Amino acid sequence: MKIIFTGGGTGGHIFPIIAIARALKKIGPFGLEYLYVGPKDDYSREAFEKEDISAYYILSGKIRRYFSIPDFFKNIIDLFFRIPLGIIQSFYLIFTLSPDLIFSKGGYGSIPVVVAGWILGVPIYLHESDVSPGMANKLLAKFSKEIFVSFPVKDVEYFPVNKMLKVGNPTRDFLMNGSKERAKAIFNLREEKPLILILGGSQGSQRINDLILEILPQLLKSYEVIHQTGFNDLERIKKELNVLTPEPVKQNYHVLPFLKEEELRHAYAAADCVVSRAGSGIIFELAMLKKPSILIPLPEAAQNHQSKNAYTYAKYNACIVLEENNLSPNFFLKRINDIFEFNRLEEMKKGAESFSKPYAADIIAKYLLDFLTK
Repeated sequence: MKIIFTGGGTGGHIFPIIAIARALKKIGPFGLEYLYVGPKDDYSREAFEKEDISAYYILSGKIRRYFSIPDFFKNIIDLFFRIPLGIIQSFYLIFTLSPDLIFSKGGYGSIPVVVAGWILGVPIYLHESDVSPGMANKLLAKFSKEIFVSFPVKDVEYFPVNKMLKVGNPTRDFLMNGSKERAKAIFNLREEKPLILILGGSQGSQRINDLILEILPQLLKSYEVIHQTGFNDLERIKKELNVLTPEPVKQNYHVLPFLKEEELRHAYAAADCVVSRAGSGIIFELAMLKKPSILIPLPEAAQNHQSKNAYTYAKYNACIVLEENNLSPNFFLKRINDIFEFNRLEEMKKGAESFSKPYAADIIAKYLLDFLTK
């Protein structure tokens, strides 16, 4: 038996695929082959090799909804050349590989695979992470047998109710096994003050980084900080750190470009509060780990989905949502202080736990396996 995974070529698509593959390996029959067909990127190649998932790469493209002359021509190239060629490549691969089903995590990179799979009559299952589906998943929903959704069905937009199954967002259960002691050794933590973990996504976030720099001297007087900056912004942060921050408090600041899985699980374990964007993947990780959080939705996110994700999660009193467009450094610092001064940590932990769906990957794996073996 063979299963093809596909997704849009970002960490938000790749991590859930890995979580489901790991869950299938725990319960699945010996001999089940795991394949990936989708757009190529540096991260996925390394990740799939570690998971023994055979990867096949295709061309793909996306439709940009913001207008500029260069984007207009990129849309023409993607719509009339890259996507059709990707469908042809996918058709050949699916015909040759003969999978028993296709699991799509969605995103632009999965369009050629799902379309080709549908033409060839392969059963297709779709997972939607966000409250508001993107353009790709709205299209792909028409080709799918079932749609797994992360948020409550009543909150998820667009999809027909009879096609949706609420399971949560597949998260890497490996992250649950972090250790404060290992975090202390990895990051050289002092453990004299509450620890704040700042995540800007796999590429970091320059605007969140700027916000942190504005208040860094004040922040480090009261807190210890692990800050994932993204690779592109690390050197700038280090230079400004030397100018802005007195030497004694620098020891409370631990700056890295990117946290690998091993580093991330221990950083999570040690953190008292997490500051992050509001992608579905990070929200469900925070909920699984019962971590109080401050979420800053990305304003440019398609369909405003990060804001909708964050406010849906906030209904459970698990997080504070701060809109970037109205956010000043001093207000941001005040909201951090409020969490600790008014002792909101326990309330937020309970809210996160009530929202959490830690076994989403296991539920999806069992559902797919039942289909494969019936």
